[in-house]
Amino acid sequence: MTLALIDYGAGNLHSVANALKAAGATDVLITADAAAVAKADRIVLPGVGAFGACAAALRGVPGMVEALEERVRAGGVPFLGICVGMQLMADAGEEHGVHAGLGWVRGTVRLLTPSDAHAKVPHMGWNDVVPATPHPLIAPGEAYFLHSYAFEGDDVIAGTDHAGPVTAAIGRHNMLGVQFHPEKSQRYGLALLERFLSWKP
Repeated sequence: MTLALIDYGAGNLHSVANALKAAGATDVLITADAAAVAKADRIVLPGVGAFGACAAALRGVPGMVEALEERVRAGGVPFLGICVGMQLMADAGEEHGVHAGLGWVRGTVRLLTPSDAHAKVPHMGWNDVVPATPHPLIAPGEAYFLHSYAFEGDDVIAGTDHAGPVTAAIGRHNMLGVQFHPEKSQRYGLALLERFLSWKP
């Protein structure tokens, strides 16, 4: 089983790869090759930085968006988006202007606006993950978050609280996106990755 970890210059690749291996993945391919992604059995899209820069970097890899559409949307292989990788599943992001996402889940990524002025942005550190609807990959627990923008829209399957509700995970069919970092979430994150590796949506 080949797991493609997409390298588009905007992800915490080695930490994610190490976490996947610790969770039991035996064939992790860090790749910027669209042809390899088009054949992968599972796909992980990490992401660190600004939405617009990440979207542009992903589109800048020849054939990558088309390979993702073919393998994830049409082919139905399990997909995991992490942090900005999750946000890119949305229609658009509003960081430094409005930028188009992949449009896989209806919604927009907007600046966090906590109701308490003492709640800092970025939202950084450990926080609860509270399932909103049953999903085979998402369990209640605590995970590590680091973000200033958050998804607002459909298919929210878990939330957290940062002086107001914040999306922690979105899910649709064979696609899962998590705002938190499983690779930094110790036991909770490894358990999530283990479930992803055996997931048959």
